[in-house]
Amino acid sequence: MLNLRVVRRLLEIQRVLVRHGLDEYVTAAHLYRPLVLLYFLRPSTWFERRRGGSRGERLRLALEELGPIFIKFGQAVSTRRDLLPPDIADELARLQDRVPPFPGAEARRAIELALGAPVAELFGSFDEAPFAAASIAQVHTATLKDGREVVVKVLRPGMHEVIRRDLEVLYALARLVLRYVADASRLKPLEVVREYDKTVMDELDLMREAANASQLKRNFAGSPLLYVCEVHWELCRPNVMVMERIRGVPVSDVARLRALGVDIKKLAANGVEIFFTQMLRHNFFHADMHPGNIFVLTDDPANPRYAAVDFGIVGTLDARDLEYLAGNFLAFFDRDYRRIAELHVESGWVPPGTRVDELESAVRTVCEPIFQKPLAEISFGLVLLRLFEIAQRFRVEIQPQLVLLEKTLLNIEGLGRQLYPELDLWTTAQPLLRAWYRERLSPRLLIREARRHLPEVITTLRATPPLLRRLVREAEMRGTLFPEPRRDAELIAELRASARRRDQTIVAVTVLALGVLWLALGAEPWAMGLVAAAGAVVFLLARR
Repeated sequence: MLNLRVVRRLLEIQRVLVRHGLDEYVTAAHLYRPLVLLYFLRPSTWFERRRGGSRGERLRLALEELGPIFIKFGQAVSTRRDLLPPDIADELARLQDRVPPFPGAEARRAIELALGAPVAELFGSFDEAPFAAASIAQVHTATLKDGREVVVKVLRPGMHEVIRRDLEVLYALARLVLRYVADASRLKPLEVVREYDKTVMDELDLMREAANASQLKRNFAGSPLLYVCEVHWELCRPNVMVMERIRGVPVSDVARLRALGVDIKKLAANGVEIFFTQMLRHNFFHADMHPGNIFVLTDDPANPRYAAVDFGIVGTLDARDLEYLAGNFLAFFDRDYRRIAELHVESGWVPPGTRVDELESAVRTVCEPIFQKPLAEISFGLVLLRLFEIAQRFRVEIQPQLVLLEKTLLNIEGLGRQLYPELDLWTTAQPLLRAWYRERLSPRLLIREARRHLPEVITTLRATPPLLRRLVREAEMRGTLFPEPRRDAELIAELRASARRRDQTIVAVTVLALGVLWLALGAEPWAMGLVAAAGAVVFLLARR
């Protein structure tokens, strides 16, 4: 049953959608069917004035009013212009960094409370007008006392309570799905919501975001592909973060990038390489790569460099999941559909009794048409639809731990399509995967891994003698270390008997082998029979 708090929130969502003229979403949504009577009885349904504007604008305004979780949904969808009408895609793109801000005076108070000093003492200058505003926080420009330019990120007030409320709604809906939707256990709705819960709550801790930025900066130190801004740790708190200001071109401003002479094709290919480098080599990837968080440094237009901001959402994978995922990618590039099917069975992503040949045929049907085509000619909406059909048919289980990676891959693919639609994603990614696989099998890596685990081995060896002494002491106390004399004699007799039977069996087998050899050499049959009979007698005696 839905509790009163969840029902109230669902009705509030309904009211917002109606007020923005999005009635069709209310009447069409399955989750509102139990509340459809309330929908028609509410006065707002009949008398509340609907807001004008295009459908894209009305949808954007509704998502902004509903709060951060809905805004994040709009941000994620906005990267897939191939799946959206242009008017809706344009409006949802505004959610990336142009969400209505909260007052700058509130941001100033939050900074002073968090850092324990007036803003005038902390910074050389501070612009109270927000530079950018997103779903969780907003950004202000400032300078340090030494003149270095920085940005100050401040968490929106009351975010924990707002997000907890909507997470409660998601949990309630997940339980309803499990209860009323056939085959819902395969979709793992509760596990997916838990994974999202962990991700979004981590994003509310700006100290964690600062640590993510530092890790990513180390991973790409000296890289010509990606620049990560420097964090000023002394000015960071759970709700405030200060980092270097980056002056770059938003990656979504393709017209300006072209005007500056940026090599767009190389830029798009670099984006794919950055993603696979983060996933395979570092196993630590930026998982919120929508265009509002990505800039391009154009100092050298022939060799453009990405610059990333907003590190609140990052992802890692279990080593086993990473191996299976990379294996799937490589088998896909090789068109080895049987290997894809086998990996799904081995990983437990499909039921154990699944027929590999049937799954192989289904995967081939979906994947074969998309090879050797540029992004502009691939209908990923259709491909995803077909893959969902396969998943349902073969009862493929949702892997919640991979949802973040799949979202990031969709963002990267959408970004590549926006920059350079002719980019061949598969040709670009294949050499990176093959190089990673060669590395995994190299003796140098094995030696490095052995060296890395050497301290653990030494520690285990040092702990072994005390452990053995304790086991011996416990055995002595139980009287099982030195058995009674009678039992000791019985044990010796049994060992001697076993040894005697073993010796007799060896003799018997040897005699039988000689008989077979005699026959092979063409000896007289009666002689072979005599040898075989002798072997059989010895064998029977040995078994007594």
